[in-house]
Amino acid sequence: MTATTRSSAALKYTLMRLGVFAACFVVLYALVHFGLLPRGLGRANVPWVLLLSVVVSAPLSFVLLRRQREAMSAQIAEKVGSAKARLEANRTREDGA
Repeated sequence: MTATTRSSAALKYTLMRLGVFAACFVVLYALVHFGLLPRGLGRANVPWVLLLSVVVSAPLSFVLLRRQREAMSAQIAEKVGSAKARLEANRTREDGA
């Protein structure tokens, strides 16, 4: 894999996660606007919908973005493994000197 492929998996996952949050926000705001969900207290309507969107989008992202999350974690594990290998190579080179 190239460096752009590695970064694009993390970027793709992040953008998709933001997309799920934004979709939840729009749907929940519409539901609150039309009275299907309770409004916040006073002028706290937008913070209420933001909080509700976080609560709803978290489990949705966990289920819907599993494949992207696994691909990203595999790339991170690969990068950590190569960093460990380089560190071990440096240690053995220092021991040899």
